[in-house]
Amino acid sequence: MSSSVRQFGTGATRDIDTDKLDFEAFLSPLVLRAYAEYLHKHRMQSDGKLRAGDNWQKGIPKSVYMKSAWRHFFDWWDGHRTGTVNKEAILALMFNSMGYLFEILRENHGSKPQEHPDR
Repeated sequence: MSSSVRQFGTGATRDIDTDKLDFEAFLSPLVLRAYAEYLHKHRMQSDGKLRAGDNWQKGIPKSVYMKSAWRHFFDWWDGHRTGTVNKEAILALMFNSMGYLFEILRENHGSKPQEHPDR
């Protein structure tokens, strides 16, 4: 059998996976759960309305992400220096950096903001 195919003890075969993205290895369920819990907690807006979880995908200016990211980075950095790290600051920084990257990727792919098909 070719070295590009794996064969399991059961006889089943699959292509080798060395060139495939390994999401299971690259991501942490512990971190992703904390991130999802953070986002869910902050779905309630100051006007009392609950925003959709994917509301941010409608488009937020990169400058807004950047200003918010700096505030949260400062909180994280200050906590690091004082020994009182606020995990929410790290989660907020993740949101802002991923949102910023989302906007760049969308620009590069020519995508426009759109509503989720289920909304």
